[in-house]
Amino acid sequence: MNLKKQMGQFPNEKRKAYFSSLPNYSNGKFQNILPTPALLEGESMTKLLFQTLCKVENVSPKSPLPFMITDLKNLKPEENVLVWFGHSSYFIQVDGKKFLVDPVFSGNASPMPGSIKAFPGSDHYKPEDMPDIDFLLISHDHWDHLDYLTVQVLKDKVGKIICGLGTGQHFEYWGWETGKIIEKNWWESIDLTDGFRITLTPARHFSGRLLNRNISLWTSFVLQTPSKKLFLGGDSGYGNHFSEIGEKYGPFDLAVMECGQYNEKWPYIHSLPVQIIKEVQELKAKNFIPVHNSKFKLAQHPWYEPLELVSEYAEENKVPITLPLIGEKADLDQLEKVTWKKWWEEFI
Repeated sequence: MNLKKQMGQFPNEKRKAYFSSLPNYSNGKFQNILPTPALLEGESMTKLLFQTLCKVENVSPKSPLPFMITDLKNLKPEENVLVWFGHSSYFIQVDGKKFLVDPVFSGNASPMPGSIKAFPGSDHYKPEDMPDIDFLLISHDHWDHLDYLTVQVLKDKVGKIICGLGTGQHFEYWGWETGKIIEKNWWESIDLTDGFRITLTPARHFSGRLLNRNISLWTSFVLQTPSKKLFLGGDSGYGNHFSEIGEKYGPFDLAVMECGQYNEKWPYIHSLPVQIIKEVQELKAKNFIPVHNSKFKLAQHPWYEPLELVSEYAEENKVPITLPLIGEKADLDQLEKVTWKKWWEEFI
């Protein structure tokens, strides 16, 4: 495996010259809206690494996770569905167009093979199971969201890539046609086709594939279609951007919220489950699906805890929640009519 190739490529001088003119870029790096340290004040990476050596129960499932097999290539054209593949990878067919978000189908969320392996049962879907994709959306360039091995297999199936500024450089380096790549800043919109518009919106996170952080932009997306309005959240800690997005673009039919791989010692870059409910309310979302869980161990919490806690908080606050199995179709036209089973409870 060519690690250098997998790493991608830093933005070129032309890109960096343009970035330098932007309000959310300074000192050679993109900036969050709010100050966003990697760790809670008073914590150190050395202390955190020692703590990861402590044994925590149930960080990985004891048996293979359940999944459903959906033939994505033969969906009815009129079906409006979302299919989740575990972690932050999901497929959307809506109003006749097909979207794929942050696909990671190589079974690994690290440049080192076998170091962060997918849980058994969570890795059924592969690039060859995907239909032709109109729009590939990449929220940021971390290994668990931008998987070189996956996107290279998908290359001939993808119409356009939509990503944050700087991320397109990776795809150019990997041999993608520049005409396929659309990279934008926060609050910039693209009219995709009649009745379809996508807007890049802020997230509170960071980027980087190894040592160089924040040289490309991390983002969330607002997807407006002829019949739906969807919020597609990238990795994010809590911040005032959720209420701003809600005011500008809400209400949403569905919000896809990153919920998992959190720790109270890094509260600014990943939201805790209790914060998700506030974010959903500020977005003015009628329903939400929690992702970024159930595939990779990237934090020291039980693998099922994100789903367990966020579903409890949703019930307490009467916030509708969507909880499909990996591979199960979530009907975007019937979200308010479905009561989802807490499938993970059988595996605790």
